[in-house]
Amino acid sequence: MHNTSPTWLSESPDDPFSVHRSASAVLDGRGRVVGWSEQATALLGYQADEVLGRAAREVLIADGDEAVIAEASAACLRQRGWFGLLPVRDRAGHRVFVGFRARKVRRLDSTDEWLLVGSLAEDIVQWDIDRAVLDGFFRRSPVGVAVLGPDLRILRVNRAIARFGGLPTEAYRGLRTADFLLGPDTKLIEDRLRGVLATGRPLIFAEQRCRLLRDPQKELIVSVSAFRMEDPSGKVLGATEIVEDVTDRHRARRRLALLNEAGARIGSTLDVARTARELAEAAVPALADALSVDLLEPVPRGEEPAPDAMGPLRRMAARSILPDALRVMYPAGHLFSFPEDTAPSRCLAERRPVLEPFLEGRREWVAAEPERAARALAMGVHSLMVVPLAARGVVLGLVCLWRAQRPEPFEEDDLTLAEEFAARAAVCIDNARRYTQQHNAAEALQRSLLPGEVPEHPAVETAHRYLPAHASAGVGGDWFDVIPLSGLRVALVVGDVVGHGMHASATMGRLRAAVHTLAHLDLAPDEVLARLDDLVDHLATEQRGADGTTPPIVGATCLYSIYDPVSRHCVMARAGHPPPTVLGPDGRVRPIDLAAGPPLGVGGLPFEAAEVELDEGSLIALYSDGLLLAGQRDIDQGLALLRSALAGPFHSLEHTCKAVEDLMLPERPTDDVTLLLGRTRVLAAENVATWKLSSEPTAAGRARTLVSDRLTEWGLEELAFTTELIVSELVTNAYRYAGGPLQLRLIRDGHLICEVSDTSSTSPHLRQASSTDEGGRGLFLVAQLSERWGTRYGRNRKTIWAEQPLTARQGE
Repeated sequence: MHNTSPTWLSESPDDPFSVHRSASAVLDGRGRVVGWSEQATALLGYQADEVLGRAAREVLIADGDEAVIAEASAACLRQRGWFGLLPVRDRAGHRVFVGFRARKVRRLDSTDEWLLVGSLAEDIVQWDIDRAVLDGFFRRSPVGVAVLGPDLRILRVNRAIARFGGLPTEAYRGLRTADFLLGPDTKLIEDRLRGVLATGRPLIFAEQRCRLLRDPQKELIVSVSAFRMEDPSGKVLGATEIVEDVTDRHRARRRLALLNEAGARIGSTLDVARTARELAEAAVPALADALSVDLLEPVPRGEEPAPDAMGPLRRMAARSILPDALRVMYPAGHLFSFPEDTAPSRCLAERRPVLEPFLEGRREWVAAEPERAARALAMGVHSLMVVPLAARGVVLGLVCLWRAQRPEPFEEDDLTLAEEFAARAAVCIDNARRYTQQHNAAEALQRSLLPGEVPEHPAVETAHRYLPAHASAGVGGDWFDVIPLSGLRVALVVGDVVGHGMHASATMGRLRAAVHTLAHLDLAPDEVLARLDDLVDHLATEQRGADGTTPPIVGATCLYSIYDPVSRHCVMARAGHPPPTVLGPDGRVRPIDLAAGPPLGVGGLPFEAAEVELDEGSLIALYSDGLLLAGQRDIDQGLALLRSALAGPFHSLEHTCKAVEDLMLPERPTDDVTLLLGRTRVLAAENVATWKLSSEPTAAGRARTLVSDRLTEWGLEELAFTTELIVSELVTNAYRYAGGPLQLRLIRDGHLICEVSDTSSTSPHLRQASSTDEGGRGLFLVAQLSERWGTRYGRNRKTIWAEQPLTARQGE
């Protein structure tokens, strides 16, 4: 039995003691039933005529329950009323627990009677639970509850809302949301509540910003749910709003989202500057209003910084949502040092993050840079975080973050997030630094293997472009060369080793060295390619026998051409390389029927040479396939575009190179690009003298006379003696060992070149003759009297040549 003091509440449809739901009976002073309601019949089954006039003890009390009933009756008499649970016997004889409320009433005749109102115990228990829940919502719930009328004025709030708004609960009645929230936040929630009132659709967990009028700088995030209230007839009574402070949860979720975004955004390339910019883009404006990334000076160059993290810093990125912030911040690329005793300098020295929530009172900052500090404070900068960029135990630089527009200062959670950003970025920057270091070394190796300044040559005017591929592709194996040959001829060479990386560059260097050696042997282009093919095959075989850690040599391509400014003939051959493009002086492209040939390293197939005659001023262009295929073009499209770019007119070959680069390479290429341009020159006829000589004993004497006369005509009498000796020895050697007609040629252009050609393929050799030998001193004498000498071979002939230097005056 539950015994409390009597309690009467206003009726509601759910109240088990309401007149609509409760059973009622009246007992007189002797305990007889003198009143019986229809609800009592429905509850216990007794009709009114079965109980009226009878003692309640006889009809309604089961055997064994007398003591309980007596105790309740005594309490009711003492207290003049009673509330509790009692067992009652229904018409079927079952024991039913009923919750009673008893009140003493007086009739007109001054007699006393007792009004009993009751309901099933389970209905009362459920009602008590409902009342406890409702009471809990308004008195104990940590979640805010507000009841609003149809006009959105507050009818009642619970204690959580009262704490949230900073007013006592009773002070909210009659207020509107605008009385304690900022305008934009008020409009959003009231628009949502009007939608709930109009449609009846509930609002569920809608998050929004919430700023209180009493503390507008503090930003809160709340989750709002709401439902419409109606009476039994469907009339709208208002709305109940449930408000939960989810600021911490929102910030945690936002931090996680920012970290995920930063992880996806930062480090997309192996470029130090790009990684720094990505860090700035990820943090502004999500975390800070302004940010700068500064790296110790060696880091952008790919070098490792000093262990003490001291030295100047290079500004790598600066980003801000403040329009004038970049006037205060150092620009990207600026080299500087932070003053001592400031937050950044402490961060570097102590290798730990520094949080300064409020800057206005920081005297050391103002004292170190008063002008910059004053401008920053005038812009509203009020909070600062500085986080070191450290990876693998090495401090690379630091990140500075400021707030100005956002009113709340940085706090510990923000510092933790900034450290996460910096940690991720630091690893990416260190990876990029290491890659830059390796890439710079590879590029240095590659450039050391390529020609530096191409020397001027009387046969051609040249210009070139070499553009390495994008850093992500690695260094390549493209090369070019302009190689002076005997007889004022020149070799123009372009080649390409398949693949990228240090191994491709090293292979390129070996092939280029081989080309130089073969060129100075005065071999024909097809013979040079055949020898290169053997070399590549040998290198591949050598590589297959290695430990397998080095990438295999896939192959290489090459175009080798020789131009003679005396005859205007150009002989060329190619091994799987794109064909040359020749632009005549008249501006028309001249097709050259040049067999493609197999790439170097295939082996077993011959190379074919083609010979063309070029007019003076013709432009010959040699290039790698990276130029043609850039921008996802095919070979034909690339050739058409190249011919269009070469058409000009241009003031110089350098301008032509620039035009080709601008038109065909708008972006950094994905493959190495090599372009070599040569504009042909022709040696003036008065600088060349050619004679045919018969193979007879008098040939040497005739040659000496012809040479002496021509040198006198050229004003080179002082060279007559040595030249006659050289020519005499060369002609005598040809007459003695070759036979057949001879050709003698003199060329004057910076050097005096003597050439003697015969039909023999016998190769002369220089040797040291002993004192008893009758011969063998001819070539030795030639070598002593000339600066250079050598032998070259052509079709059915060989030529021995010797060069003597001319002074500037002699060459005029």
